[in-house]
Amino acid sequence: MPNLIRSLTIVVIVFLTANSTAFCEQIVVYSARKEHLIRPLFETYTRKTGVKVKYITGKAPVLFQRIKAEGKNTPADMLITVDAGNLWHAAREGVLQPVRSSILEKNIPAHLRDSENRWFGLSVRARTVVYSTVRVRPDELSTYENLANPRWKGRLLLRTSKKVYNQSLVAMLIFEHGEVKTEKIVRGWAKNLAAAPFSNDTKVMQAILAGQGDVGIVNTYYYGRLLKKDPSISLALFWPNQDSKGVHVNVSGAGVTTYAKHKVRAIKLLEWLSSEQAQSLFADSNMEYPANERVQPNPIVASWGKFKQNPINLSKAGAYQAAAIRLMDRAGYK
Repeated sequence: MPNLIRSLTIVVIVFLTANSTAFCEQIVVYSARKEHLIRPLFETYTRKTGVKVKYITGKAPVLFQRIKAEGKNTPADMLITVDAGNLWHAAREGVLQPVRSSILEKNIPAHLRDSENRWFGLSVRARTVVYSTVRVRPDELSTYENLANPRWKGRLLLRTSKKVYNQSLVAMLIFEHGEVKTEKIVRGWAKNLAAAPFSNDTKVMQAILAGQGDVGIVNTYYYGRLLKKDPSISLALFWPNQDSKGVHVNVSGAGVTTYAKHKVRAIKLLEWLSSEQAQSLFADSNMEYPANERVQPNPIVASWGKFKQNPINLSKAGAYQAAAIRLMDRAGYK
């Protein structure tokens, strides 16, 4: 009987130890990216490493405030969100911590990550010009700034200035040109509008197709979504500013939270998300460009042609975001 008790005790200890280890081998992610975009990534990572990824999805501002309110008690080890402005704000408010990783520095170009390595871009979307192939010739287009030219009066369509993507674009223009020149550009855009700003990029393109306007500014993945539904649509992308700074790009990215309970695991997950295997999954799921330049984009995305990216560090999109919001309001761009 003593031997039986001893054996049972050993079995129980082994069982509890094994399950305790399994329970501990997890990481918690708060993600502003939708579940269908991140779930395949995390499932692949769990199969590869055995580490379970528990995730909570929601709007970026809500998740940001949640982490701040939870403070040292937050279960979140990582924050994933869209737009460099959001990432900059999270870093500035102390939500994210610096990460030392030669893998991340190798995989993610300097302009797509925080200068203090508190966040890293993981997928890239270009905010570029879209035009009607029926009413516009590509040789009529040149730069973002040129869309303020009176020749586009009654022909330009834009998404509302209330959305972060246009705020980031204008913020980068402020860094490049200063507020006086940028305000003149944005006033020109507002004067050239063919209709009131739309709530999203898809509606901008649908309005162009309907003949309400001829040109607009959109994120490339919205164009990709329309193209998948109808490859014959009479729209095309144009890469502006190729003789100057290049196309404005933005990212979805991630960082390790300041009070991460599983910091080492969070860094390893972040490193894997920058790897060639994960980058293909991450970018393909939303018709984006990989942040890792060694990874080829989806064939549909690649068919849009190569372009020069603006090399200015995307942190500037956050640093000048408040100024951009004020400027757009003054310029009459709502």
